Amino acid sequence: MSITAPPETPATKNPTDGARTAGPFRTLSGVPHAGLIAVLIAVTVFAGVETDSFATSTNLVNVLRQVSVVAVLAAGLTLLMTAGGMDFSMGGNAAVTTAVAAQFLADGRSTAFTVIVSLLLATAIGLVNGLVVTYTDVAPFVATLATATLLDGVALLVLDGLSVPIGDHLSALGGGKTLGLPNLLIVAVLVLLLVGLVMRFTVFGRDAFAIGGNEHVARLSGIHVDRRKLVLYSLAGALSGLAGLMLLSRLGASSPGTGGLQLQLTAVASVVIGGTMLAGGFGTVVGTCLGVVLLGVVANALNLLQVSSYFQQISVGAVLLVAAIANQLHKKSSPH
Repeated sequence: MSITAPPETPATKNPTDGARTAGPFRTLSGVPHAGLIAVLIAVTVFAGVETDSFATSTNLVNVLRQVSVVAVLAAGLTLLMTAGGMDFSMGGNAAVTTAVAAQFLADGRSTAFTVIVSLLLATAIGLVNGLVVTYTDVAPFVATLATATLLDGVALLVLDGLSVPIGDHLSALGGGKTLGLPNLLIVAVLVLLLVGLVMRFTVFGRDAFAIGGNEHVARLSGIHVDRRKLVLYSLAGALSGLAGLMLLSRLGASSPGTGGLQLQLTAVASVVIGGTMLAGGFGTVVGTCLGVVLLGVVANALNLLQVSSYFQQISVGAVLLVAAIANQLHKKSSPH
C-alpha cells in the first residue's frame, strides 16, 4: 500500500496539523495536549495524596486493565469521527457480543469458535450501520442511536435477564499478564498503535481526514467515499466486538447492563476531550489515550474516596459537555 500523501486540497491539506491543535486541550507552549496532560497530572497527584492505596502497583494495574476496554472502543471511534462519522451503538454492540459469547461458551462451544463468530457478528452490525448511514442519508447520530437501543434490547433477550458465567474461558486474556503487563492492556495498546499508524501513514487514514474535512471535495478528489464509510463502520463494529470479548474476559460473566450506553458515553467522552473534532476532519490517537486514562483515573479516585457511584456518571457527563462546548468554540475560532 502506498503511503504517499495525496495532493493538498482544502479537504486534505496538513490533516495532522488539526490533530495537534484541535479540541479543548489544545497545544500550549508548543507541547501537544499540554492542557490535558496538566489536568491528568493534577488529578493523579490529588488522588495519590488523598488516598494511600491509589499509587500502589496493584491499583494502577487494575486501572490499566479497566480502561483497556474503553481504549479499544475509543480507538475505533477516533478514526470514525475523524471521517465525520459517529457510532453510538458501539457500547450496545459490545453488550450483544458479550451476551452471545457467554451463551456460546456456557453451551459448550469452543473458545476459538466463539471468538470468531462474535467478531463476525459485531462486524456485521457495524456494516449495517454503515449501509444505513451511507445509503439512506440518515444522520449518523440518529441511525446509530436507534441501533444502540435495539442492541441493548437484543442483549437482554439473549441473556433472558440472567447472568451467564463463562468459567475459566478467556481467563488468559482477562486475568493473564505478559512481561508483567495485563494482556488486556497489551491488546489495547496494539489496537491504538495500529489505528494511529493507519491515520498517520496510510492513504486510508489520509482519506478519513479528507472525508471528515469536506466530503464533497473528497468525492471530487477521486476518493471512494461510500466504500470508505462502509469499511470505517465495519471496523468500528469489529473493535466493538473485540472490546466486548475483553470485557467478558475481565468480568467472567455477561449480565444485564454489561456494556451499553454507559460504556459508550465513556468512550465518546475520551475521544472528545482528547481533541478529536465532533464535526470530523481532525483526530488524534494520542489525545484519545490521554482522555481514556484521565477518565479511568477519575473513576478510580472516586471509588477509593468512597464517593457515590452516581457522581461518576455526573463526572463523565460534565466532562463530555465541557469538552464538546470547548471543541465547538475552538472550531469556530480556527482559521480554515
